[in-house]
Amino acid sequence: MNKRHSVFFLTLLLFTCHFSLVSAQTPNARQAREIFDKVWKSAFGPQGATFHYKVNIIGIYKTEGTIWQKEKKSRYQSETTKMWNDGETCYVVKKKEVQIYRADDEGRDKHASKFKFEPDNYNYSIADDKQGLMLTMKQKSSKIKGVSEVRMLIDRHTFAPIRLRIKVGIIHATVTISQFRSGGIDDGLFQFPHEQYKHLKVVDKR
Repeated sequence: MNKRHSVFFLTLLLFTCHFSLVSAQTPNARQAREIFDKVWKSAFGPQGATFHYKVNIIGIYKTEGTIWQKEKKSRYQSETTKMWNDGETCYVVKKKEVQIYRADDEGRDKHASKFKFEPDNYNYSIADDKQGLMLTMKQKSSKIKGVSEVRMLIDRHTFAPIRLRIKVGIIHATVTISQFRSGGIDDGLFQFPHEQYKHLKVVDKR
């Protein structure tokens, strides 16, 4: 078999495997994944998004704030912390100091690293709810680290997220979302305002 035929055969095999996996899904699972992809794109697409959040972890830990997100860029502001991530460098302001990290350094947020979520690692289903539509995502394998289950309540008309109930091990967290807006997010929002915090101690952790 020559190289051209080998490439063609491999492509055909991958396509066949993909088609078989898609065909094996139930109509409910396909619909759920399609709707999830729309929600994901509205929040993490190139147009960007912003929303206010309230987090409650089994009643022990509570916090709230605002998030701005645009592809690899992000920014958030909570009661105790402010963060700017321009896609290359991350600046965290807390406890009267500025901490500088690489954008991809998980050490900048010890809580976020526990809530890893890769969409392809989950099985999807959807059901009607009194408040909208309920998307449920469960891990395909218990060997996958991070979030084991997500129940996401979304608006049945706009598909905007309303509430997430997240399970990580034995920990359950509820995230209530409001003021969700997709689009109109300027890149300038992710630039750290050095002048505003020049009086604070700088700790470079890159």
